[in-house]
Amino acid sequence: MYKKNKRNQLFTALCILCSSFLQAQQKYQSPVTENTEKVASGKFKPTWESLQQYKTPEWFRNAKFGIWAHWGPQCQPEQGDWYGRFMYDEGGAQYKWHVEHYGHPSKAGFKEVIKDWKAENWDPEKIVALYKRVGAQYFFAMANHHDNLDLWNSKYQAWNSTKVGPKKDIISGWAAAAKKQGLPFGLSVHAAHAWTWFETSQRSDKKGPYAGIPYDGKLTKKDGVGTWWEGLDPQELYAQNHPLSAGSAESITSLWGQWNWDNGASIPSVEYCENFYNRTMDLINIYKPDLLYFDDSGLPLYPVSDAGLKIAAHYYNTNMAAHDNKLEAVLFGKVLTPEQKKCMVWDVERGVPDQIQNEAWQTCTCIGDWHYSRAIYDGNGYKSAKTVIQMLIDIVSKNGNLLLNIPVRGDGSIDDKEIAILEDIAKWMDINKESIFDTRPWSVYGEGPAAEIVNPINAQGFNEGKVTLTAQDIRYNQKGKILYATALGAPVENVSLKLLGKKKNNTTIKNISVLGSKEKISWKQYPDSLVIQKPKFIPNNIAVVFKVQYADAAKSN
Repeated sequence: MYKKNKRNQLFTALCILCSSFLQAQQKYQSPVTENTEKVASGKFKPTWESLQQYKTPEWFRNAKFGIWAHWGPQCQPEQGDWYGRFMYDEGGAQYKWHVEHYGHPSKAGFKEVIKDWKAENWDPEKIVALYKRVGAQYFFAMANHHDNLDLWNSKYQAWNSTKVGPKKDIISGWAAAAKKQGLPFGLSVHAAHAWTWFETSQRSDKKGPYAGIPYDGKLTKKDGVGTWWEGLDPQELYAQNHPLSAGSAESITSLWGQWNWDNGASIPSVEYCENFYNRTMDLINIYKPDLLYFDDSGLPLYPVSDAGLKIAAHYYNTNMAAHDNKLEAVLFGKVLTPEQKKCMVWDVERGVPDQIQNEAWQTCTCIGDWHYSRAIYDGNGYKSAKTVIQMLIDIVSKNGNLLLNIPVRGDGSIDDKEIAILEDIAKWMDINKESIFDTRPWSVYGEGPAAEIVNPINAQGFNEGKVTLTAQDIRYNQKGKILYATALGAPVENVSLKLLGKKKNNTTIKNISVLGSKEKISWKQYPDSLVIQKPKFIPNNIAVVFKVQYADAAKSN
């Protein structure tokens, strides 16, 4: 029996070893070399274990609020998100709009949208100066999207904004503006998924006069003779010289279940992974961003390639070398495992966790669509300043930051309704910013009706707006001996804070005031609550901040 058990144990161990070996082989079907761009030597190696040495810098934890220009050629049509993919979806709204304004996608594909994009009214200094005045503590620009166009003078991508479209170095313009305003500069990189994202460009109409005629996704360099794009290879843009992913020909949404390169996703070639790696390394080496965002689960191209791991190690090592061996970089990823959250900052798209997080994290969201939408403008569909600020307060109470995208029009301007929203945010910030910046979470993030509702995030996030916030909802955060208790609205009666009753909190309260008011506030602490008399003057109807001063540092049981 003993020998049999030993044989079983040995067999099990061998199975595990073989399984691990096969997983390792599968993990990097497209490993990248360092023939052109070398990973900088240093503390971090391109492994998850090594990246767990990461610690979020204090400057980012203090910053709390950033603004993002998620801007590229897909903003030119003003038809909203994922235009470059959906314009190839026969019968869809963006397909119909494209046929009407550009022509059929077998003749006029996404490259024609790039040609049309001129950015003629773009003034990065003016825009970033406004964002600084609104209260942004860092600024983000999009370096490329899933449409695969690089927005700088990229030496590894001929399809870039200095050679086509606006004929401008977009990232250099944003970088200079951020530097002038003294704002940390972030770059977002989305191009890892162009391989599958652009698969719709391989389709053709199933009915009508163009039935069976392929869209332009399979064009090659030789097809460009005599055209405006002569000398450029469409495959460097569309990357579609490969079989379709499972379900791609039938469903526009199949991609959503294949974001991790599984469930039948077409696996990128070695050449594709090498190109993405080189482009991103080039971007880091030129601009040395303070923040780097990947629109990927974990790291880009993981687990089919080690490109993302090598990029992350290089980013951290070069940042440390530039800051006297101190790591000041912030790297973001989505849908992270607990181990991966130790390697970088967790980004939650259009959502907020319903509890305090141990590690620093960030919500990325937008006042409208990620890419500019004329319909949202015309329909007054933007998030209000009230919604944005209440989100920010809730996020900060849970140890997070907010990165807010203000959609930019194709011409490079932001519209009058966006400016009005930003001005309203600025007015609130002018009075209440001390309750946001440089703070830390309290032991409990809040109380009130919304705090009692379970609101889990879904995949990347996507739970914002599902819970209604009112003046009865309180959010807490602290700074030394000061506790900020913020009512998410204008109180209409006395404010009762159960978490600050003597039984829950035995710290001595010295004073309570309202930010933005000189009124003397009356209050009384009972065993089960702290009751603050409704102020006679309410500074705003967005969120009223009660500044609670303690004799000792704020605490709660």
